[in-house]
Amino acid sequence: MLQVQLEIGADPTEVGRARQWARSRLAGSGISADGPLGEALILLVSELVTNAVVHTGAPAVLRILLPGPRGVGAVRVEVADHSCRPPCPRQAGDEDSGGRGLELVGGLADRWGWHPEGLGKRIWCELDSLDRLDSLDSAATVAEPGAVPVSAQA
Repeated sequence: MLQVQLEIGADPTEVGRARQWARSRLAGSGISADGPLGEALILLVSELVTNAVVHTGAPAVLRILLPGPRGVGAVRVEVADHSCRPPCPRQAGDEDSGGRGLELVGGLADRWGWHPEGLGKRIWCELDSLDRLDSLDSAATVAEPGAVPVSAQA
């Protein structure tokens, strides 16, 4: 398993830097950043880093754990921050401009959770396999352009 990490500043512009960094790490791991798994991972990175930066106003650490050379195993994204407040999923209304991040993480990841760590916490999510995302990608290709298959929301 390959583990890479990036320190994130307390500035919302760091989210874009985290996405760019994650994209470059995927390229070196054999996972296409433009494929279904890569796109899902970049989105998960974006959501978890955004939550850490916006809700804590403090630096964080992004860590990605990639499968070994055979590509077998889960891909894990973790963000450690300096807030002991647990993540609180919200039900965003149609007009709300935010509040959907953890709902998106829960729908896209196979598993997610958090645990206290030192004076803060670590939020993590995992994607088990490319097969599940490949089938979602195939279903989206058959559906109308821009449509998201219902199975992607499970």
